[in-house]
Amino acid sequence: MTLPIICSVISSFAVMTMLTKNSFIEEINKQYVLTARSKGLTENEILYKHVFKNALIPILTGFPAQFISAFFTGSILIETIFSLDGIGLLSYESILHRDYPVVLGTLFLFTLLGLIAKLLTDISYAFVDPRIGFTSVEGKRND
Repeated sequence: MTLPIICSVISSFAVMTMLTKNSFIEEINKQYVLTARSKGLTENEILYKHVFKNALIPILTGFPAQFISAFFTGSILIETIFSLDGIGLLSYESILHRDYPVVLGTLFLFTLLGLIAKLLTDISYAFVDPRIGFTSVEGKRND
């Protein structure tokens, strides 16, 4: 059971690592980092107080897609390769056998997981960057 878990973790880890690296490199090369250095801030202060918060926004944006990819596509591939019984193999076989209620049920489950992941990501935006807020229809801020 460890080999399928390792395969799933490594495949999703590679994409998130590339996204994280690119996001941090882009933020480090921005003008406000140069301004913070010229003001005499230490590298740790620049990274933890400024760069991390701004670099986490694109990472959080890519998280729901990566989450669904790891669970849906990853589970189908890993369960097929390692001959494991699971929801990915069930959805794959139900598509092959044209078992539409099962196809719709697994599709509903994966869609629900994706919506929950997206909702949690939107809520976490407010914690990462306080400038991002949730407003009501009238434009008043809900706190």
